[in-house]
Amino acid sequence: MQRAVDILNTYYGYEHFRPGQQELIDGILEGQDVLGVMPTGGGKSLCYQIPALLLDGTALIVSPLISLMKDQVDTLQSLGIQAAYINSQMDQFDYQETAYLLRSGQVKLLYVAPERLGSPAFLNLLGQIHISLVAVDEAHCISQWGQDFRPSYRSIVTLREFLGDGVPFAGFTATATNRVKEDIIQQLELREPMVYSASFDRPNLYFSVVQSTNKKRELVKQLDKDQSAIIYCNTRKNVEKVCEFLVKKGFPATYYHGGLAPEERSASQEDFLYDRKPIMVATNAFGMGIDKPDVRKVVHYNMPLDMESYYQEAGRAGRDGAPSEAVLFYSSQDILTNSFLIEQGNEPHAKVRLQKMTGYCKTGSCLRRTLLQYFDEEMDGMACDHCSNCHGETETIDITVDCQKILSCVYRMGQRFGTGMVTDVLRGKDTQRIRERQLEELSTYGILSKQSDGDIKDRISLMVGEGYLVMAGDSYPILQFTQKTPELLKGETTLSMVKRKNEKRKASRNEDWKSEEYDEELFEKLRQIRLGIANEMGKPPFVVFSDRSLIDMCAKLPTDEEAFLSVHGVGENKLKTYGEPFLKAIQEHVSL
Repeated sequence: MQRAVDILNTYYGYEHFRPGQQELIDGILEGQDVLGVMPTGGGKSLCYQIPALLLDGTALIVSPLISLMKDQVDTLQSLGIQAAYINSQMDQFDYQETAYLLRSGQVKLLYVAPERLGSPAFLNLLGQIHISLVAVDEAHCISQWGQDFRPSYRSIVTLREFLGDGVPFAGFTATATNRVKEDIIQQLELREPMVYSASFDRPNLYFSVVQSTNKKRELVKQLDKDQSAIIYCNTRKNVEKVCEFLVKKGFPATYYHGGLAPEERSASQEDFLYDRKPIMVATNAFGMGIDKPDVRKVVHYNMPLDMESYYQEAGRAGRDGAPSEAVLFYSSQDILTNSFLIEQGNEPHAKVRLQKMTGYCKTGSCLRRTLLQYFDEEMDGMACDHCSNCHGETETIDITVDCQKILSCVYRMGQRFGTGMVTDVLRGKDTQRIRERQLEELSTYGILSKQSDGDIKDRISLMVGEGYLVMAGDSYPILQFTQKTPELLKGETTLSMVKRKNEKRKASRNEDWKSEEYDEELFEKLRQIRLGIANEMGKPPFVVFSDRSLIDMCAKLPTDEEAFLSVHGVGENKLKTYGEPFLKAIQEHVSL
């Protein structure tokens, strides 16, 4: 529909829709239920924002986090779009003002959390306004097969009966296997929905897996003090330790986790969004819906529990389409810790997910291909040339014989000891604990004396991750055989692992791989102009223009309004609101 294209150009500054956007928008405008599965940065929000502008009434957007609502509304309002949110942090005056705007038809998009749908007062308010569309963001949260199930999402379906049959429902998510997609459709009671699953490929992201014995030292190599980055850690304690370390090293870092007071979390998030402290260290409590497009790097300091979480979090890098990196650190301890936690829990699908995650860390194949295959998508060709495995940073080694020796030792030790003790026996260490138990008399004592502790633990962790060993025990994890163990012990299967080559790490991928040549001196000038405007407005800099837009300005060097409109992400509203100082700076730069 031409009207949708006109809005895309006028408000958002884009000339063409991305794959799938037009189909989903058309489906909603025709009154259909839809389900859109598009990777982070794939343009999901436009699929419900544009129909909201074209349909009569107010679109209700169900969103999981207050931070997401605020970012989305700030961005929409900067585009000249009437948007609002209702959340638990609003005072009574702000709530009444928003309610008045809703009743008078002055809000096109209203963002709410799923918990709000259980409030009789809120439902009474909904009954007084015309709802044009219900869009469910992060729809995977409704599925128990998803990685972030939230019971509150199950209340969304009650809107079906409350609003009647004439309101289309739309679900959107960044990560969903075929099973999760089917569950979303069932749980939301979508009626013969039009389903579009975009490619999960993010060609602007460089994926790398790093095995390091000194993660802090490796982290310093990875970060740039002038670039925005998110570092994910598995515990609150690790978050605070890593942040403290980075600050001591002179990095502008802050941190975020669920143990902080609400005002502390809010202050930390604003420091990050406003680029006062562009490096964020956080648990996975941070990031869902954070609409910061210029994050150049996401580092997982610890291995996540599953591929869905990893890909969604990694996808927060490079949302503006500019070259960015997703780096995953892992260690044998990460795998063993995660395995033990899963054994103590009762999540039925967690073990299989962890095995997939471990396989990704250890694979010698193309990382991009491995990710896409997990989400039921095949990649053209066998290699991408844009990941650490394809880039020649790693090599694959066969560890079958070493693993057979380890299994033999675990068997001879009666399957009664943990990783540390098994490693000590294999190394042939002379300790009091070994002597007390006469373990030095075993035939496997010292059989891997030439290997390091780390090498042996890596092999044990891989076998745990692949299901050849299990971490058992209530309080102390011990190694025990599984049904799969005989396959490896008898040589019916082989096992290999990826090892990083002992060579200097290649330069930052942002230097290796640029989408276009641009004037970096001018880019810094425009960044300062953007920062000044943002500070005056009290908004994050990316609300003015994204890094991708600034790069495009520096590449195209537009000197008049018509040329400026050809810049990525510049529409008529942004040209009118912000264009003048940027045009002036470009004109002066060109005339030098």
